[in-house]
Amino acid sequence: MQKALFLYNTAAGRGRIARSVAEIVRIFADNGWELAPEPIDFGRNPFDAHPDIRRVVVAGGDGTVNYVVNRMRERGLSLELGILPAGTANDFAGIVGMSKDPLAAARQIAGGEVQALDCGVVNGLHFVNIFSFGIFTTTSQRTPDERKHRLGKLAYIIEGIKELRSMHAVPLHVRTECEEFDFRALMALVFNGETAGGFRLAGTSSVRDGLFDCLLLEKRNFFVSCFAMVRYLCGGHPRSVKHLRAATLRITSPVDEPTDVDGQRGARFPLDIRCLPGLLHVVCPRKPAGSE
Repeated sequence: MQKALFLYNTAAGRGRIARSVAEIVRIFADNGWELAPEPIDFGRNPFDAHPDIRRVVVAGGDGTVNYVVNRMRERGLSLELGILPAGTANDFAGIVGMSKDPLAAARQIAGGEVQALDCGVVNGLHFVNIFSFGIFTTTSQRTPDERKHRLGKLAYIIEGIKELRSMHAVPLHVRTECEEFDFRALMALVFNGETAGGFRLAGTSSVRDGLFDCLLLEKRNFFVSCFAMVRYLCGGHPRSVKHLRAATLRITSPVDEPTDVDGQRGARFPLDIRCLPGLLHVVCPRKPAGSE
């Protein structure tokens, strides 16, 4: 049988994943996989004890997936990656098309097909969905896990409201392969994926095109900035929102603003951000025979 490692966050899915481990192992066994379950320990690299695996299955949210990808890259590994969505937003799993039901998702992975998807890297730190900084972007880091599990996305909204008191501009100098400019940003979002917190903010973004979709919100007064973002989300083109597509970005600032990668603590300025086309080998649901 082919060997795979199953890493799961014991608190994920309000404990449902932990209660379903035996059934998930059985599903994989029925499809020719020897699945070794292991509660994830964020204090060590889980791949050191499993040198002979072909696939890693991760149960958790985007932050857990981010952790596993970075530990995998630390060891120079390029394993097949399966994702059981069990976090608060599960943005990357949503892009892949995974079922929200853990047992159904397990069946999708056990019988799925591997596709090459893009990955981002900033100052050596990989991210699967989004790199960001500015207002609301570090909300996930500060929201207690207990509150996330209890309130879901509402926990992010409650924590985000607190940030309105410290709203400020971040002066940036941005250089891409196509342009160079200065910008006073209230918020910056660099999408490898398509959604943030379950909200689709980058309508043209794809994990298969070798490019980032970047949104920069200019700092004006609070109401003008908010109205500009609402207009953008409704299909408008406000001057306060700059949208660009790029494979590389180099961003400097006199302010060492905190940053975020997939809901976790991010890199420090200056920033060297690159899209790595097809780096991830992700197990996606197999398309029905005859479909495009």
